[in-house]
Amino acid sequence: MKSAHGEPPSRNTKPDRPALTGHNGLPGFTPATDYADVAVIVVTFNNESDVPQLLASLRCETEDQSIKVIVADNSPAPATLDVLSLQSDVLSFSTGGNLGYAGGINRAMELVGEAGSILVLNPDLWVERGSIKTLRQRLTDSGAGVVVPALLDATGELHRSLRREPGLLRSLGDALLGSRFQGRPGWLSETVYDDGSYTHPHPVDWATGAALLIRPDVAALVGRWDEQFFLYSEETDFFRRVRLGRAGVWFEPAARMRHREGGSGSSPALTALLAVNRVRYARKYGHGMYSTSVHVIVGFAELARAWQPAHRRALHAVLRSRTWAMLPHAVQYPDPGLPENFPCGAVIIPAHNEVAVIRRTLACLARPLGTGNVQVIVACNGCVDGTEAAASSVPGVEVIRVQEPSKVAALNAGDRAATLWPRIYLDADIEISEEALRLTFEELSSEDAPFAARPAFRYDFREASHAVRSYYRARSRIPGTSAALWGAGVYGLSERGHDVLGEFPAVTGDDYYIDRLYRADEKRVLDCDPVLVRTPRSTKALVGTLRRVYRGNSEQAGAGPSGARDTMKGLLRSIRGPISAADALVYTCFALAGRGEPRSSRAVRWHRDESSRAS
Repeated sequence: MKSAHGEPPSRNTKPDRPALTGHNGLPGFTPATDYADVAVIVVTFNNESDVPQLLASLRCETEDQSIKVIVADNSPAPATLDVLSLQSDVLSFSTGGNLGYAGGINRAMELVGEAGSILVLNPDLWVERGSIKTLRQRLTDSGAGVVVPALLDATGELHRSLRREPGLLRSLGDALLGSRFQGRPGWLSETVYDDGSYTHPHPVDWATGAALLIRPDVAALVGRWDEQFFLYSEETDFFRRVRLGRAGVWFEPAARMRHREGGSGSSPALTALLAVNRVRYARKYGHGMYSTSVHVIVGFAELARAWQPAHRRALHAVLRSRTWAMLPHAVQYPDPGLPENFPCGAVIIPAHNEVAVIRRTLACLARPLGTGNVQVIVACNGCVDGTEAAASSVPGVEVIRVQEPSKVAALNAGDRAATLWPRIYLDADIEISEEALRLTFEELSSEDAPFAARPAFRYDFREASHAVRSYYRARSRIPGTSAALWGAGVYGLSERGHDVLGEFPAVTGDDYYIDRLYRADEKRVLDCDPVLVRTPRSTKALVGTLRRVYRGNSEQAGAGPSGARDTMKGLLRSIRGPISAADALVYTCFALAGRGEPRSSRAVRWHRDESSRAS
């Protein structure tokens, strides 16, 4: 993360990195698990309309350096995460509550990994081209611990973002004069109003926390942001601890960022919190007389503005410290929860480069996981993207690393790590409902439990081509597809059923192997809320998928789940009119194309459909 001299590592010491492609064909971000020149941390709260513009501006900056992005979402609703889920190279996660700016930064910092620098950004700004490279250069040239850019509003007007360390006279000057008489001496104002100070690089005490580039060794030295402040004064405290650690803070005007501001909202409660946190800050660093004097000055400032309702609320809070606990503070969002008697079991998810889908899969398991009765294990096998970091960001999920890019190796590793029975084996791109999970666990735990079971499933081909839709309509009508364990991307085993299995053998189609392992009376398909199986979208993607399936079937001495002859009989019986006949014809053509793979290509053992994983 740093050199022996505490300097950020130079990009020249890193090997050339391949060009990455991200959202909508724009430049891509580095996976969160890899080294990047810059790790960007963003804390969001209902910022679904802001973050796309910020991320677009950051993508342009990847031409100058490698960048990874970690977003900690404090929102009570999923709208922001839904927007972020469309950009699979961004690591985003819910903090589980409104933890405030400091709390969100601390959670994101835990996932930064190796980086040459750490850039903390508000979600309601965007970066002018070349600014991050300029900040990094100033960080190196100055030897500072933190560098801040010039902030402009949406119209391009300079924002007075530089600050001096709070003190009695500055607090008194601000209390009496506010933003009036901006030419007053610096010892009477915390805000730096002098225009000349915004035209050249120089050391500063601190700046508003909308954007700051931090050296990783300094971040480690200073430690966690102080969460007692929730919002306001947390950056004042952080910058002071940077200076106490003998690491300077510099301003770089050539780096410019546009700030929409107001991202935290405005309310009487927040105005009161701003005033109270000034007192809290004084109490943290000052002795009794000093903190008491600041308390009086802050109260006087609010009294002078008490004709405004928000400042009347602030005055009331400043004068009555027992009410401080009622001001905005970190909260965990209530979990509607599930019954305490939710059945026990383990869910094992083999995952190979599944960063695009793993978060939505795990989101479906969040509430059952929270009961303490369900164990969720993600077995990352041969992953080189951000799958491991994305899965690790979900509280309670166990992530294990398998070096070999093998689904079978991941399944067996997951079995070795699991401690609960029964077990469900879930593909990383399959979403299972709480009802389906519960019923499958209950079925496999009952007195007359089968060896194997799976929930019902349905195909989602809304984004697919007409030919692909026709194929899956025909496939859905074949009786064998609804009675077998294969094809759903999920199945479960009881402990007795697993004893029959032992270990997963080295086969391509594990679900097909499981289906053939047990007799018809030893396995069941449950009538419940179906899991969603997203189909390939294009003809080419479907043919590639079928070739993999048929190769796997042939390895296991079978031409198909019930044999090709039985499949064709079922297909013919499903015809009820011209539309179903046309679908059957399309199905037959795809089946022939899947089986008609040239011999020269049989060395290619694996094909994965990426079209169904696309945003």
